[in-house]
Amino acid sequence: MLLHDNWRIQQYEVGEKPPLTIADADLDDRFWISASVPGDVHSTLIERKLIDHPYYGHNDINSRWVEQKEWWYRTRFQMDADPTQQERWELIFEGLDTHATVYVNGLEIGTASNMHRTYVYDVSRVIRQGKNTIAVRFDPLYLYHRDKALMQWSSYTKERPWIRKAAMNYGWDWGPRIVTVGIWGKVRLERHVQAKLEGVYAYTKQCDNQQADIKVELEAKKYRGCGHLTYRARLLDADQQVVAHAEGEFLRGKVGFDLQVSQPQLWWTHDLGKPYLYQLETVLLADGVEVDRREQRIGIRTVELVLEDDQGQPAFAFHINGVKLFAKGSNWIPVDNLIGAAPDSRYKHLIMLGVEANMNMLRIWAGGIYEKDVFYDLCDELGLLVWQDFAFANALFPDYNADFVENVRQEAICNIQRLRNHASLALWCGNNEIDWLYDMKSSSGEITTPFYGETIYHEILPELLEQLDPARQYWPSSPYGGNDANDPNHGDRHNWQVWHGSVYPRKFGEVPLLDYSVEGVTFKNYKNDFTLFSSEFGMHASATKYTLERNIPKDQFYWGSVEMAYRNKDTNHQKGILLMEGFTGVPQNLDEYIQFSMLTQAEGLKYGIEHYRRNKTRTSGSLIWQHGDSWPGTSWSLIDYELLPKASYYYARKFYHPLLLSLNHEPGELLEVWVINDHLSSLNGLVILEVYDMQGQSIHRMELHAQVEANGVVKLGEWDEQEVLKDLSPEQAVLKLSAPAWECLDNVYYLRDAKDVQLSLSSIHASYNEETQQLLVQANDAVARMVQILIPQGNVRMSDNYFDLLPGEQRTIDIRQADGEALKYQHITVSALNADEVPVTLTR
Repeated sequence: MLLHDNWRIQQYEVGEKPPLTIADADLDDRFWISASVPGDVHSTLIERKLIDHPYYGHNDINSRWVEQKEWWYRTRFQMDADPTQQERWELIFEGLDTHATVYVNGLEIGTASNMHRTYVYDVSRVIRQGKNTIAVRFDPLYLYHRDKALMQWSSYTKERPWIRKAAMNYGWDWGPRIVTVGIWGKVRLERHVQAKLEGVYAYTKQCDNQQADIKVELEAKKYRGCGHLTYRARLLDADQQVVAHAEGEFLRGKVGFDLQVSQPQLWWTHDLGKPYLYQLETVLLADGVEVDRREQRIGIRTVELVLEDDQGQPAFAFHINGVKLFAKGSNWIPVDNLIGAAPDSRYKHLIMLGVEANMNMLRIWAGGIYEKDVFYDLCDELGLLVWQDFAFANALFPDYNADFVENVRQEAICNIQRLRNHASLALWCGNNEIDWLYDMKSSSGEITTPFYGETIYHEILPELLEQLDPARQYWPSSPYGGNDANDPNHGDRHNWQVWHGSVYPRKFGEVPLLDYSVEGVTFKNYKNDFTLFSSEFGMHASATKYTLERNIPKDQFYWGSVEMAYRNKDTNHQKGILLMEGFTGVPQNLDEYIQFSMLTQAEGLKYGIEHYRRNKTRTSGSLIWQHGDSWPGTSWSLIDYELLPKASYYYARKFYHPLLLSLNHEPGELLEVWVINDHLSSLNGLVILEVYDMQGQSIHRMELHAQVEANGVVKLGEWDEQEVLKDLSPEQAVLKLSAPAWECLDNVYYLRDAKDVQLSLSSIHASYNEETQQLLVQANDAVARMVQILIPQGNVRMSDNYFDLLPGEQRTIDIRQADGEALKYQHITVSALNADEVPVTLTR
């Protein structure tokens, strides 16, 4: 029974009233505030118009008072039957944020101290037939850290290491401080008779196209008076046909058995095959009568993190069903600062955008949450692997405190058991950047204490995983491995030379250095990185104009305003200026800032990821920082808060395509043409290199015969720059790679930085067909650089945007609003870096 209705909330000063008075079953709460569950206090106050939205302007500061109060939730529910002694009734909270005390019918039944845990309370002796009342008191968090020792290091705030909640609630370098409180997960009441299934764990021991062996482990809990326990298990395919079954008896609380599946359908990432899912049905019986059951989807697949290649050299590569994968993806932060109120649809939109950008992996970053079930369900269905961090980010944690350690242990058990059956889950990782940054900060003298928290990542978590999820690999930290800090030759790497100006290489124990200069932060440094796996890297870009305009006061809506600066939570705003100075030039107004930052991010990620993919025999993955935004700000995201993709997202569709045509070139150096093939079949055909001037005149055409192995990469040749350009100046050249006979995308290049390219003035004509919902865009007079289609509306999907057009070239764009709202096509405008904005002509 879900208990999501009729909740109300009310605030009090700490200790203002005795708890049992407010928890009393007969308290008159008619005048309390109506609230949604799951949700949070901030969202409720916003919905009831009791506070201004904290995402607008500086309003987040005005709502800081929320975290200082004592908050109460109350609801009532009806029981039709009178509970009997043979029944066990459990009240389950899937998310309490964070320190809470729970009362049923005026009686205290338990406490909670961790946002990341599910809490189960036995209420068999306190619920009754008829009306029942639940009350939950949430204490302000300062009560639980004010008397604790402060850690020498805790990024962004000193109080959070003692509090087990999403670290980003305290603010991060891409989002504001909004310390949430409330019932953020589902609430339900469950009835059990005689016994219940405590756990079902299923994993693939081995598989190929002929047979798969599935190991299933069951755990049951008996209640007083329980009869003889047996189990029955069935594995059903997508057509609901039974492909394997087993039955037996529980001699103790646990039992294990194998299921053999002939000619199994394997689960693959969507780029390599079909993410096929079976359904596992498990039934628990007492004296032959069903007393509990579980139904869950599983995938038959193997995923292995390979740390040594066939030649015995270090590697960091995921192999799925024996096939080496180039991991293409991004880092996932919470979809909203107000996590509990975020709808499932927001997850679907963001994950689908990942699939449509040819991603095959998402990394759940440690400073957020262990995501909601909907996230993993969608990744299972859509064929995306998940790298799962445990929730420890950028701080020392008090592993010397027994109560804290036990809380962490229960958090880990809860989430391992909840997530371990998902086919998409590829790896557990102990923390984000803590091992690496502990070395940096201790080397610089910022930290002089022991490595508090080390026991968690290097002892407790691996021991628990060995017991609860032995089929899945564990990695202690990210980045991690090797003798150098953030070593490109061992393990995974975070490349923060680009953007943050970290000076590489750096060995363990060396004082870290930063280079805040054009050369220090430029994305050209990506070509110096021959990492085994790049698990974090990226650079800022503005949110779209629509998103900014919705959240900045009108009189502050200009480049350089205080409110514009407030959208950027990074530690040094000069980094973005330096990056643009080196590539596009420094913007002079808001429109230029949006265009220049987006172009720099898009071209910079293209530059780095194409380099990584050309080196796929060594480098096995790239996970961009970051996927989406949790509020409407300026950040590293590919997709802004209003679910509008930036230019970098549309570039990602191309540089993450399974078949990539790539040009490797630096000014004055040889020009190389490469083909990268992530498909599992070889290719044979022609690749065409064409050179145009800015007026679209063809200067040179080369036809290159390409033969590329399955899951392989090949360099087709190298040529002198002037040999290819003939007499054309490199500042006036546009190069295009294409392979008309292959299912791949054209790739366009300029041979100089954007600030040095000599663009001619172009013009654009655009028409929108109201019946087909398609936009036709054509460039005239000259090459149109970064054609930008704008609609003043959120969550708009386009088949392409931020692209280049040769003069006379047309492109048809499919457009829709993903929530099903009417598209505001009458307000579409189209522009380019070198073409004025024009409205569209409407046609039928």
